[in-house]
Amino acid sequence: MHSSSMAAGRWLAAPTLALALAGCATFSPDGGMDAVDRSLQDRAAAPAKLLRNEADRGALAAQLQPMLAQPLGVDDAVKIALLNNRGLQATYWELGIAEADLVQAGRLQNPAFGYQHKAGGGITSIERSLTFNLVGLITAPLASRIEGRLFEATRLRVTQQAWTVALDTRRAYYDAIAGAQAVEYARQVAGAADASAELAGRMRKAGNWSAFDQAREQAFHAEAMADVARAAKNAAAARERLTRLLGLWGDDARYRLPGRLPDLPAAPRELAGVEEMALRERLDVQAAKQDAAHTAASLGVTRATRFINVLELGAVREREGGEPARRGYELMLEVPLFDWGTARTRRAEAVYMQSVNRLAETAVNARSEAREAYLAYRTSYDLAKHYRDVVIPLRKQLSDETLLRYNGMLLGTFELLADAREQVAAVAAAIEASKDYWIADTDLEAALGGRLPAAPAAPAAPAATPRAIEPQPGHERQTGHEHEHGAHQ
Repeated sequence: MHSSSMAAGRWLAAPTLALALAGCATFSPDGGMDAVDRSLQDRAAAPAKLLRNEADRGALAAQLQPMLAQPLGVDDAVKIALLNNRGLQATYWELGIAEADLVQAGRLQNPAFGYQHKAGGGITSIERSLTFNLVGLITAPLASRIEGRLFEATRLRVTQQAWTVALDTRRAYYDAIAGAQAVEYARQVAGAADASAELAGRMRKAGNWSAFDQAREQAFHAEAMADVARAAKNAAAARERLTRLLGLWGDDARYRLPGRLPDLPAAPRELAGVEEMALRERLDVQAAKQDAAHTAASLGVTRATRFINVLELGAVREREGGEPARRGYELMLEVPLFDWGTARTRRAEAVYMQSVNRLAETAVNARSEAREAYLAYRTSYDLAKHYRDVVIPLRKQLSDETLLRYNGMLLGTFELLADAREQVAAVAAAIEASKDYWIADTDLEAALGGRLPAAPAAPAAPAATPRAIEPQPGHERQTGHEHEHGAHQ
């Protein structure tokens, strides 16, 4: 064998081995979803699964039926959203795209085969060549590591999106229940207002009330009816937001919710080191770290290939006429005469510094949001507890005493109706405070990046929400020196 032929064989041994190894790059069985599933099990206590075909969707539909057959709990709502939300399913497929890029990065470019056939003057010239991209061979391990970091960043981004859907579902769940509660109480108030308006009309006919008093009660009734319509609209919008997050439609969209918000826990969570927890657990912080590491690795590749832009190695076999074939190799190198790669290097450095500053910003924001969310959580708990333990019991006691004095002819109808109006505002504020607490609880988990230990359960049920007072036509009495004889019919 000629020395040139032996040299070509040695030069081609490494590319051939690299090609053989690159051909072994394969896709993982789970496509990266196992890591996403584990993370969501820890953070949301709910699984994540990529639905690949109609069989998977059929199995999911069978899994959802028992959940939808009973009033939906918040944890079941989150499970349904993570499995059934079609936008989230589209996000899960980003892992498949990133894994395909990762596998592709582990495979070298196909070799280029060249063939030339020349004939003339009784001489035939045949030339064959096989060319490999040597730069791709040299940088293949580094490119694989970079794509591996990109795949990890995609996994974090997909997990973050799923975690966001889980949190949005919890917020929408509490919004929907609070909206239904508000509608129920608004209807009670409207019923009481209707009775008040009817009573005012009778007393007006009896000559015991002025046109001003009757108009005031009629206005209260009209406003109460408007409040019912407004509450019903808000409740319907809240339920539809939840339905969209759950990905339900048709008969499944007729799912039932509990009639009231969950009870407040016996005590709020006492958390220490919320800032450190946020920096350790939050997915956006982890993604920013991955981005900085990826950019740093890319900067290394840019510096390594600053001067060598195109480097190709090939084997050549040439034969002319009947002469013995000549073998050898050729090496093509781009000469950095005009472009020395400084622009690419400076750009990579600028992108890296940009990612470093974004990582620092993400960390600062995470600390601040953790403190803010914990303060909002504690304040919301204290406020909801104040309404539960102080305002509502006092409001109920005052309503009972007012009704008792009305029935004992110690207070007039005007005082009874005024108390009913004050009760409306107190109960509506109590429902809103309870909803705010549960949403603040969800926001705290979002700010800290994971599911928190359960707060101590309440030892007993909270005080019952007072119902709206309805003046009964059979309880009319003398007011001042006037006898309401016209009201008794």
